[in-house]
This record gives sequence, C-alpha cells and structure tokens, in this order.
Amino acid sequence: MRETVDQRIYPYEEVERKWREHWERIGLYTTRDDDRPEFYQLVMFAYPSGDVHMGHFRNYVIGDLVARSKMMQGYRVLHPFGWDAFGLPAENAAIERGIHPREWTLGNIETSRQTLRKIAISYDWEREVITCLPDYYRWTQWLFLTLWERDLAYRAEGMVNWCPQCQTVLANEQVSEGRCERCETPVLKRELTQWYFRITAYADRLLEDIDNLDGWPDSIRTMQRNWIGRSEGTGIDFPLESKERKLSVFTTRPDTIYGVTFLTLAPENPLVKELVRGTEREREVTEYVEKAVAKSEIERASIGAKDGVFTGCYALHPFSGERLPLWVADYVLATYGTGIVMGVPAHDQRDFEFARRYGLAIRVVIEPDSRTLRAEEMEEAYVDPGTMRNSDQFNGCPSGEGIEKVTEYAIAKGLGRRRVNYRLRDWLISRQRYWGAPIPMIHCPKCGIVPVPMSELPVELPVENVDFVPKGRSPLADIPSFIEVSCPTCGGPAKRDADTMDTFVCSSWYYLRYLDPKDEAEPFTKEHAAEWLPIDLYIGGAEHATGHLLYFRFIHKVLYDAGLVPTDEPTERLYNHGMVLDAEGYVMSKSRGNVTSPASVMDENGVDSSRLGMLFAAPPDREIEWTGRAGSGAARFLDRLWRLANDHMEQLRQFDPDSLPERIDPTALSGDERDLYRELNVMLKRVSDDVESLDLNTAIAAMMEFLNSLYRFKATSSRIFLLSLRRLVHALAPFAPHIAEELWHRMGNDETVFTSGWISYDEAATEQELITIAVQVNGKVRSRLEVARDAGEEEIRELALADARVKQHTKNKTVRNVVVVPRRLVNIVTS
Repeated sequence: MRETVDQRIYPYEEVERKWREHWERIGLYTTRDDDRPEFYQLVMFAYPSGDVHMGHFRNYVIGDLVARSKMMQGYRVLHPFGWDAFGLPAENAAIERGIHPREWTLGNIETSRQTLRKIAISYDWEREVITCLPDYYRWTQWLFLTLWERDLAYRAEGMVNWCPQCQTVLANEQVSEGRCERCETPVLKRELTQWYFRITAYADRLLEDIDNLDGWPDSIRTMQRNWIGRSEGTGIDFPLESKERKLSVFTTRPDTIYGVTFLTLAPENPLVKELVRGTEREREVTEYVEKAVAKSEIERASIGAKDGVFTGCYALHPFSGERLPLWVADYVLATYGTGIVMGVPAHDQRDFEFARRYGLAIRVVIEPDSRTLRAEEMEEAYVDPGTMRNSDQFNGCPSGEGIEKVTEYAIAKGLGRRRVNYRLRDWLISRQRYWGAPIPMIHCPKCGIVPVPMSELPVELPVENVDFVPKGRSPLADIPSFIEVSCPTCGGPAKRDADTMDTFVCSSWYYLRYLDPKDEAEPFTKEHAAEWLPIDLYIGGAEHATGHLLYFRFIHKVLYDAGLVPTDEPTERLYNHGMVLDAEGYVMSKSRGNVTSPASVMDENGVDSSRLGMLFAAPPDREIEWTGRAGSGAARFLDRLWRLANDHMEQLRQFDPDSLPERIDPTALSGDERDLYRELNVMLKRVSDDVESLDLNTAIAAMMEFLNSLYRFKATSSRIFLLSLRRLVHALAPFAPHIAEELWHRMGNDETVFTSGWISYDEAATEQELITIAVQVNGKVRSRLEVARDAGEEEIRELALADARVKQHTKNKTVRNVVVVPRRLVNIVTS
C-alpha cells in the first residue's frame, strides 16, 4: 500500500496520559500475592541530588521492559524502587543553599518521583523505601548491631583516607587513583579511631564464589577478583638488631631472599615511631613521615624518583645474619602485606631506583641463562625468571623451583611460614558528617563500648538546631541532647558515638527491605526472603563493581550465615547498562551539570518515542551519545504504525484470530502471504530471544523491518496481514507500552495487553524455504543453485559466480554482466 507522510499523527500526550492513569487506577504494578511464579526485577535505586536524568532513564527503561515482559509471561513481578537518600552530595548542596539536607533530599525525591510516574516506569510505589527516614535506618542500625554481635564490627585506630574537601574519611573503595571519587580532591592520610566491618573475614568466600556468578558480566567478576587480590606467598621474619622482636615481611618472591640489602617501612607503619623514639633520628624521620602521609597515593605510586629516610636502625638477615638498614619510604604502602617490604634492588625496579639514589648495595641473585649480570653495570632491575646464584645452598636452582624450596627451608628453620595476603582491607564505615545513619553505639567510662539495645532503635538523627557545616569532626558531637545519654548497662553518664555510617551500608541491604517495607517488627521476614530471593535480574552501572556490588555480596553472606536469607549470593543475574553521554562525549552527571531531564524529552516526542529511541540507538550495554535524534526516528516509526493500524482498524476489530487454525500450514497460503507469515514469525522469534538476552536494539530493528514489510504488502484484507499487524502491536507492548495498549484496546480487546500472554511464534515457519534457481552462462544452463526464497540479488549473484561448475565455464573469460531474475534464474554473460 502507498504510504503518506504526516507530522506526528499519533496523539501521544492524550494516549500516554490516559493509560498512565488507567494502569495506576487498576494497580497494574502492584505486586500480587497469588500462586504465579515469582520474578524479582531490580534496578539500582537513585541518589536524589536533583531530578532523574537520561542516564537514569536508560537504566529504568531497561528494567521496565523486562518487568512488563515478565508480566506478559505470567510471572508475579516484584519491581520496586527507592532512594539512597543519605550522603555527602545532599549535605554539600544543602550547605550551599542554606537549607537542611532533609528538605533538599525530600524535595528532590518528590520531583524525581513525579518524573518517574510521568514516564510510566512500572514500579510498585507501595514498596518505596527512603534510606534517610527513621523507618528505614532503624534497620540499618539493626544491621550494624547484627555485625557487632557476630564480631564483624569493631573500632580501631589507624591511618585512614581523608578528603580535605569533604572533611571526612573514605573507604578504600571510595578512592579512585588517589582522589576522592565524589569531589576528585587528592586524598590524604590521617591517623584516626574509626569503625570497621570485618569484610576480610569473608575474603576467601567472596573470591571463591565469584566462580558461581555465571549470570554476572566477566568484567565485573574480574574487577572483584583483582580488588580482593589474593596472593599466595611467604611470610619471613627479620629479627631487629637492638630489640627482641621480629619484623614480618610478606613476599611472593622468596627466591630473591639472598638479594635483600635493606628493609623499607611504610610511613604509616606504627613501628616507625617506636623505632626512632628518643634517638637522634627521631626529628628527621618524624618530619619525613608527616610529609609523606600528606601526599596522595597518586603521588606516592607515580613513576619517578623514590625518596625515603634512614631510621638509624638495623634488622638481621634471617638466613645469612647480615645487618640490613631499616628505611622509611613513601613508595611502600601500609595497605600491602605487613607494610614492610624487603628491598631487593637487583630484582625489583622500585627498589633498584631507591638503592641507586641512596647508595645502597645491589646484589644479583637471579641470573638469566644467556648472560652474566653485574650489579655495577645494570641500568634496571632484572625481574624475569632465571637461575639462583649468590644464594648459598640454593645456587643453581631455577628461580621457579626456588620459591618453593626457600619457603620450605624457612618453615623448617622456624624463620617463616606460608601466608596468604589480600589487597582487600576491612570496610571503614565511619563518617565525620551529619547526614547519615547514626552509629548505634555508646561509650561509657565504666563499661567501655556498649551497643544500643535493639528495642531502643532507631537512634534518631536530630533535625532541629544542627550546625552541619563540616569542621573535620563529627557535627553530632556538638549536640548535647543527642550525645549525652545513660549507659544501658550500668545506668551511668555516657556518650553516644558521634559518627554516622557510610551510605554504602544503607545500600548494602535495601533490596531486602523491599520485600515488606511496612513491617515494623523486622527488617524482612525469612518467609518473604525465601519467596523472592535471589534477585532474578539486577540492573545498574559497572562503576559499582568494587563498591556497592562487593558490599552487598558481603552483607548477604553475613545474613545467610545468620540463617536469615536462603541463598549465599543476592542475585542470579547482573546486567550493566552503558553510560549516557552528552553531545560533547562526557558522561551525563549532576556534578558536571550536563544532564537532560526525561521530562523535557517526553514533552517533545512522548514517552514511547523516547523509550524506543534510547533502546534503539545502541546495544544497552554500550555507551550512547544522547542528542534527541534517536527519539525523532522512533517517533516516525510509531506514527507509521499508528497510521497503518488505524487505516485498518475496522477490519482489525472484526478480525478474530481464533478463526485461523491453531497451526497454520504455510503451504496452503499464497506466495505473498507465505512470505509475510514467515517474516512475522522470524520477527516474533527475534523479539522474544532478544528480550531474554537484552539485545533490545536488534529487537526494535526487527519490528521496524517488519513494519516495512506490512507497508509493502498489497492484500491488506488478508487474514495473515491482519494477524501480522495485531501480533506486531502485541510484540511492541513492553517497548512502547502506551501506543500498544491503545491499539490493543481499539482492536476490541478488553483486558490490558500486559496480562494477555507473551508473544508466541511458529518455529517451523521461521525456517527459510529453499528454492532452486537455474544458472546460465551465455544463455546455456550450466548449474543450479539452492537458495532461500527471499535471498537478495547480490547474495544470489555472489553464489552463482562462486559455483564450481560456473567457474569452469567462465575460466579465462571476462564476465561482462550478471542478470538475476528473482526466484527464477541467473544469466552470466562473458566475452
């Protein structure tokens, strides 16, 4: 049929408003309690620092499409949403505006909630959670106390990451390349007493169980493996010369033990102060340490000259008894191993540079087979395998074998042990800021640290008369009505803990609160956990790989060990959506100020056009540059569908799909009908398969291609044509829900399309029918080809020229022309 062009003939504003209100009125998104199979569809909840933007929109539309498709497949879907509402950005924004963080946060939540309702994301709003409200953080505090009871929460003094801009400590996972991940300020080190969660107690399980996460992207699994960083090595003890104690060093290269010519301590190592206290070196070393810890880890790990200071102390080599000078150097980090490194300058590049700078001995103990190494001639460290030399009884041993032999010798002599080291460090959860969940602990001068009784939760965050401007200490410490309390053990005067919790604690368990957010007796019940867990599909960004996604695995395992959840992993499948970029190629973010609100985009093209445009522009796991053009193209597609359907609406209303046989015999159809029927089933199969694999852009492409086929089809009164148009609308429903629902009802259906069942297709009809085509060379039949009925001319041409018999008759000749008569013959003209 002939196609005409009009300007936005689909009245999207009217249609979208109509069905948005209808779905909410009938409670389409409400999680039902019935005997259908469950499907828990979860997207990462939002940080409410303003309205949601197109980056959020992409994430939420993918989740919505899956949720709607599962509704159609007959699942009882749990698709909740909430707000990660505590944290530094809200507090900083409130300070800038001179308002309370609560006012700023709840205002943003209301704005974002209305946007999400407008774009009809299928969230069950009855299950909404807001982490900054007492009815939520009461249970975050319960979680803290649960870890305390299981000896997984503790308070300790140590060197911590400190952001001078945010005026608070940061967990290792919140430091990216030596900078605060939020404000990008270089991070310093400070010595403070802080609260930690003992995540290292679960390091082996977190690492080993990565192999069971078959539904997770390989990239995320690799990042978590590397972050946990399990290293098998040897712990070797170096006795101090002047004191009866030993320095334990972790190494993965015990084969180089005889090449040790000095030991280096991290500036943060508490042993440094002890070694130089009262000595002539104390002042110099102390000044160096203060300078070193003021550097960011970027500076300390950067390529370039390594500096340090001699402590004036010595250790003894455990194998040879040689005196080894003890140095302090900023290239050694306290977070690796024991914070003490054995200096092997001939076989470690950093040690080599350090030794050259300070005139320390360099001793070759591993040598390649091809040449002799002389320390004085070396320009860089030799770090490859080789043969041990200058190593006493191990001389001549291949270095690979030497690792095991030296370890065994150290164990036998009581000089060392096998040791496993982890890059992962315990999770630092204290924050010296106001806008967070208070830590439910009390400090009593008589009883020590005492937990707040569970029955007294929540410890509420004071709202009135709070000066929350950061001063480098916890603002809650300056509020007597909050801080002063009676000890729950002895009844004497005591003080509450003044720190608040890292917001990652709030987000480590939120998926469990969705199971019943109105429950006032428990954070969740075992029954609901058994019903819904694990999460079937979790959608979010890859940037959370070593933060939230690691923490929520840890917390889930703790709760599993406590017998509260039925699985030891929280989610079956994880999907990482790609980032949304602006026209300049920058990631959309509120901090950069380059965000586009979905609301403004919807006003221009409508919700369905924007959904299709976002999903069609690129595979969902790839980056996408959002310019709005994709939405315009999708709008044209929807206009064409709207026009075609309404042009045949009377026929569609009268058409009864049950009038067709349950199994259509393609051979009984006319040629054009048979082709259209096969194309219909190919499209339905592609859409069904692509929804499962989340290859959503190719699913949309299949529907667009099929709409073109419908426009080309001449016999529009054909029942196959009417069936095809109806099935296209059905397939489109999870992608463009409003227009699909409208057309579905106009066709005469009473129930919502989302309870009408999932698209089905005739598998046999998807197979391509083969036909035989004669191939002529200069008018004589020389061969025959079997090709698909709908094979294109170029494909047939290439097959004909590649045919072995044809090649015999065209050898040493010039092909002048190739004429393809579709479905009949090919004629090749040569000279």
